[in-house]
Amino acid sequence: MLTELRKKAQITIPKEVVNKLGLKEGDQLEIVERDGIIFLMPVAVYPKKYIDELKAEISTVKNKLQSGEQLVFESVDDLFSQLDESER
Repeated sequence: MLTELRKKAQITIPKEVVNKLGLKEGDQLEIVERDGIIFLMPVAVYPKKYIDELKAEISTVKNKLQSGEQLVFESVDDLFSQLDESER
């Protein structure tokens, strides 16, 4: 597919690509140039507070795993079996 560079260095992404990737107005794209090739990659941007909360939660789970406090299951079926037993 071809597109044309317009004034103010703007381009139009073909509708087929937009639809295939599920892009919509306001989505952010990262632009990277490598060896003369331009890459456009959709990115998800999350607030710093959200990322910090995820990091804290991951740290808590890691600590629980190391101390043996966090249960570990071999499979999802094992998890559900444990849940079923705890409801009885």
